[in-house]
Amino acid sequence: MGETIVTTLEGRQAPADSPIADEEHVRNGRNPLRRLRVPRRPRLWFEILLIAVSYWTYSLIRNAVPEQKAQALRNADWIWRVEQDLGVAVEKSVNHAVDSVTWLIVGMNYYYATLHFVVTLGVLVWLFRWHPGRYAATRLVLFATTAVALVGYYLYPLAPPRLMNGTTFIDTVLVHHTWGSMASGDLKNMSNQYAAMPSMHIGWSLWCGLTIFALASVPWAKVLGLLYPVTTLVVIVATANHFWLDAVGGMICLAFGFAVARLWYGAQPYALPREVATARRTPGAYAP
Repeated sequence: MGETIVTTLEGRQAPADSPIADEEHVRNGRNPLRRLRVPRRPRLWFEILLIAVSYWTYSLIRNAVPEQKAQALRNADWIWRVEQDLGVAVEKSVNHAVDSVTWLIVGMNYYYATLHFVVTLGVLVWLFRWHPGRYAATRLVLFATTAVALVGYYLYPLAPPRLMNGTTFIDTVLVHHTWGSMASGDLKNMSNQYAAMPSMHIGWSLWCGLTIFALASVPWAKVLGLLYPVTTLVVIVATANHFWLDAVGGMICLAFGFAVARLWYGAQPYALPREVATARRTPGAYAP
């Protein structure tokens, strides 16, 4: 009765004065790598700085990848031919159908330009505030997904459907004079237009959707979480910014991100404790 309890790395509870608890703390303290793999309470200033620097680095590298316009157009032609041969080339039909409804396509243009960032940052803030024990691992999934996408941009330059030669895809941003793409209008020289594969709109939106579905406590939020990546898929196709196969590439990158987090933390992010485990040490125990 009254004995102090500590939480070990593996999630076991043991009395503070037990050899198991002391040995665990000593082992964790002497092994820096092991300490890094233990979820810790995130620090706001560090997370803001990390996210800002990471996104700046991602944008810098993505836009520094050679555009390789000729190869990107050849790759786009090849994907379009394969989809046509398979009978799944639906992008042009969706593009033209949605473009015929002005209010809908204008809304999708703004959706494409804004929610990609707004929802992703919103989910990160939600995790930071309400799921601190799962924050670092779930953030690692997002970062690893984005990092491996850069490899795809370098190895497989791809033109979006709206830039293909000899097709009638509609660039909905140009036609409707909305700001919906960094690769259209006056902003086109600020972004690599031939980095469509994989789609990070899908990678990020699916990350958001799965996170909300797994961790939200109310059913309507779970439903919205699942609808978000589905709606995003319709938007990227309707605006002719991506083939649907680009979405498959984004899903593969996300699977890689989850694999990295699983290997690093020893569990999937959503299976980790909601709160950060804290340990109360006995006098004389090693303090990491």
